[in-house]
Amino acid sequence: MGAWQLLMVGLVMLLGLVGVLLPGVPGPWLVWAAMLWWSMHVQSGLAWVLLVGSTVVLLVNQAVVWLLPPRRVRGVGVTRRMAMFAGAGALAGFFVLPVLGAIPGFIGGIYGSERHRLGGHGPAVTSTRAVMRAVGTSVLVELFGCLLVVGAWLGAVFWG
Repeated sequence: MGAWQLLMVGLVMLLGLVGVLLPGVPGPWLVWAAMLWWSMHVQSGLAWVLLVGSTVVLLVNQAVVWLLPPRRVRGVGVTRRMAMFAGAGALAGFFVLPVLGAIPGFIGGIYGSERHRLGGHGPAVTSTRAVMRAVGTSVLVELFGCLLVVGAWLGAVFWG
């Protein structure tokens, strides 16, 4: 597989990760489609195992998201800026403390955004709790599943 094709797969996966944070964009499906595209071009045992594994992870991920309460974005104060802070925090946490760091990074990103917006610790904690109850849990579950798939793909590309 050529370097430009790897770049395209990486960009589609990145778009999928961002799509998890944006309403209406099918983030997990973009991540899965990029994995499918990569597996079809590489056609190795590792590629097929990753495709099957990512399919299972993303299907279980979708089942868990459907079991959670529906997202209630309005009335909680979720902004695009907060979503980007949360996503950046999850991504940073994912690499600082591999895999599990995405969870505190996501929550920390929401807290940081709210601390900056509201100016104090108490109101920021209260707002972070409200956001996590309304939308945070389902977004976090979806983002975590996609990060697992992207992390496995990156591991296969760099070390496989």
